Amino acid sequence: MNDALQPRRPSLFVELGGEEAIRKLVEVFYDIVEQDEDARPLHVLHLRGHGVAHSREEQFNYLCGFFGGPSYYVQKHGHSRLKEIHEHVEIGPDLRDLWLKCMRKAIEKADLPANYREMVMRHFGFAAETTRNRD
Repeated sequence: MNDALQPRRPSLFVELGGEEAIRKLVEVFYDIVEQDEDARPLHVLHLRGHGVAHSREEQFNYLCGFFGGPSYYVQKHGHSRLKEIHEHVEIGPDLRDLWLKCMRKAIEKADLPANYREMVMRHFGFAAETTRNRD
């Protein structure tokens, strides 16, 4: 059947709840990074960079486009290549896994729709591995 005749499914961005849901996810994630003792290595890493407030905004911008919504990050920076975005940060398996652990907590605390949580984590798993630049 012709793809043009198939109804389009809403983007994951829409299915998750749009900007409000993405903003909540990012805020909960960075609250975990700042407050959870287990997340301390991520917090320190962000403090060495532009800071957590900067990261909150950039991650929101990035994730909106990542999930099929507005491409705020690309509009601002001209690309959304994760490897390039993170090339100045040493990311090995431990840091990658810690980020994923914190994001899993954030997904649950932010009340993303339960039927999408594992799909979102799969997307984040691929993305996190893309950022890894150390063994």
